[in-house]
Amino acid sequence: MTVGVDAIGDEFVFFVRDNGIGIDPGEAGRLFGLFQKLDPASEGTGLGLALIKRIVEGHGGRIRVESAGPGQGATFRFTLAGTRRGTAQAARPLLEH
Repeated sequence: MTVGVDAIGDEFVFFVRDNGIGIDPGEAGRLFGLFQKLDPASEGTGLGLALIKRIVEGHGGRIRVESAGPGQGATFRFTLAGTRRGTAQAARPLLEH
């Protein structure tokens, strides 16, 4: 897992990247819905990403997911209000595990 931030224009875009099971791009739209699980056999209730979306939006931000498909991992990107800067910089990891 990698956690980092990209400075894009005047906005910081935080990201969490993993090499997990990945997400079918056609299913990404439902991923943040309440009780939505892409794999019904997996553990969990389907609340985690819905709660994260509400927290991010409650802080004036946006969240999205990117994945090349099953088996390709995923990257979750989000913004938060009040985290702006004036110049762009290259991505830098904050945490790698």
